[in-house]
Amino acid sequence: MTLRFIGKDPESGDHGSPAVWVDEDTRDLVVQGWTANEETTSASSQDVPIPGHESVIRVPKRMLPLFREALRVAESD
Repeated sequence: MTLRFIGKDPESGDHGSPAVWVDEDTRDLVVQGWTANEETTSASSQDVPIPGHESVIRVPKRMLPLFREALRVAESD
């Protein structure tokens, strides 16, 4: 597996931060984000049950440009 790093939260400094990669083999997006708090997890599970092997994460709005770039890379040939 080869991951292409797209970028990280521009306001995170040198600490752990939300980040985005594209898997160059499958074109899947790989996302690191903040673990959602109980309120967010409860609200989201009302619409879609969250299986034990999945997680809800929160990614800041300021990272939308990184997702656009990741989508551009994932959709390219």
